[in-house]
Amino acid sequence: MAELSRARYAALYGPTTGDRVRLADTDLFIEVTEDRAMGPSGAGDEAVFGGGKVIRESMGQSRATRAEGAADLVITGALILDHWGVVKADVGVRDGRIQAIGKAGNPDTMDGVDLVIGPSTEVLAGNGKILTAGAVDSHVHLICPQSLDEAIGSGVTTIVGGGTGPVEGTKATTVTGAWYLGRMLESLDAYPLNFALLGKGNTVSAAGLCEQLAAGASGFKLHEDWGSTPAAIDACLRVAEEAGVQVTLHTDTLNEAGFVESTLEAIGDRTIHAYHTEGAGGGHAPDIIRVAGRPNILPSSTNPTRPHTANTLDEHLDMLMVCHHLNPAIPEDLAFAESRIRPSTMAAEDVLHDLGAISMIGSDSQAMGRIGETIIRTWQTAHVMKGRRGSL
Repeated sequence: MAELSRARYAALYGPTTGDRVRLADTDLFIEVTEDRAMGPSGAGDEAVFGGGKVIRESMGQSRATRAEGAADLVITGALILDHWGVVKADVGVRDGRIQAIGKAGNPDTMDGVDLVIGPSTEVLAGNGKILTAGAVDSHVHLICPQSLDEAIGSGVTTIVGGGTGPVEGTKATTVTGAWYLGRMLESLDAYPLNFALLGKGNTVSAAGLCEQLAAGASGFKLHEDWGSTPAAIDACLRVAEEAGVQVTLHTDTLNEAGFVESTLEAIGDRTIHAYHTEGAGGGHAPDIIRVAGRPNILPSSTNPTRPHTANTLDEHLDMLMVCHHLNPAIPEDLAFAESRIRPSTMAAEDVLHDLGAISMIGSDSQAMGRIGETIIRTWQTAHVMKGRRGSL
């Protein structure tokens, strides 16, 4: 019997057990540990759609109706990359949700079929492609709708953030007032994304916080441009604890209302998400990075500081001046911006990610970073640290 070479098989059907795949242009590799798409009979039973291919009536397509269990959608031959392993398989979808992974096809003509293809089944070819979970971008300024298309194109499926469009408050902060929450939720209905909109946490008024929750806020954002004082931090966390919602924090770069110790005291042992923990995106200068060592604080990075390379530093000054409504003709505004940009902490951020001390990367889209680059910047950080510190 004629046999296909491994290279020829991979070209036709995608990589199989034992093959290694490079992630983009990095030095990161994954190895296929199992191939479920070919079934127990081995090569020759793969479900492939197209002219002269397998998924045709009475061949790879069965007579089974949807009521009899046929899938709504089958993704063929995808390389599944998940926390539990790297497996090649067909993927079955019903009612808009993944039903199972395994071998797709016609049980009348094939052995070991897990996912039945019927007349109502649509097919998406995943051969030669990686299928992985969609990313969560936990820091997005909703300045313009075009950014959402970029998010979808990059693999982001869930967005946490807020705003009301191209206005000063939204360019700087991700907060959505009570009336705007309803309007934004209506406008976002058209997008195939999950959204968690944040309200403004900068107030000591419990009523002011609760009205935003009632309007649809999923949590709160505390931002220095609205005044991240210890009193506001404490008041926001009190309401959030009672309501069971999250709080995200951009601390006081100027240390006007207190230093990092004051913020830590206000937080206490309560859980909070600290944005851009390195500091270029804002926060107590020069030592906000200390919060990464606290067990109750969830630190994250934003993608323009990931990874630290020759050009990482150069773009940040102009970004700060534009996004935070600063005037380069005012020396104090310029000093404010320059105090946040420190190459030493950007370099330290690489290592903290490698150690797991910082565990999230978001975009801070259009207020600092770019929503289409979060995933690739994460891979690039891993690539850089593999070269500097070796494999995990």
